[in-house]
Amino acid sequence: MHKAKPFPAPMLTVTVPEALRATGIGRTTLYKLIRSGQLHRVKVGKRALIRFDDLQKLVATGREGDAA
Repeated sequence: MHKAKPFPAPMLTVTVPEALRATGIGRTTLYKLIRSGQLHRVKVGKRALIRFDDLQKLVATGREGDAA
């Protein structure tokens, strides 16, 4: 019988510690960006997750004010 190989799915969200490591920004700055609406936090149960596409936009612009 043929075993299906799992395909790699793109990351939709990351945890707060993963977002901090991936971007190099500090926790205070991350939460400031969430409060301003430039990053979106998704709560799943007790976990706080950050949308990966928001992080990509933030890094691509290189400026906090253009992330939204």
